[in-house]
Amino acid sequence: MPSIEPSPRSDPHGAPWWRFGMVWFAIAGPAIVVVAGIWTMTVAFTHADRPIVEAAAPAAVVDRSAPTAPALQARNHAATPKRREPS
Repeated sequence: MPSIEPSPRSDPHGAPWWRFGMVWFAIAGPAIVVVAGIWTMTVAFTHADRPIVEAAAPAAVVDRSAPTAPALQARNHAATPKRREPS
């Protein structure tokens, strides 16, 4: 009389974990993110801009002839607190 039990090939619960496609689908997402992050770091460090070294000057002194003067004035203005009008 033939056996009624399923063969090992047709029993999905008896297969090892790597035989299921859904497992590889779940692993692929985080693996792609890790590889993309490493690639982004590599590109960022390889093509990093060199820092601009300027003469050290106190923050209160602004050279009006320098090309960065408007930016420094705006930065300093944004950092100052608002004056309250007397009521």
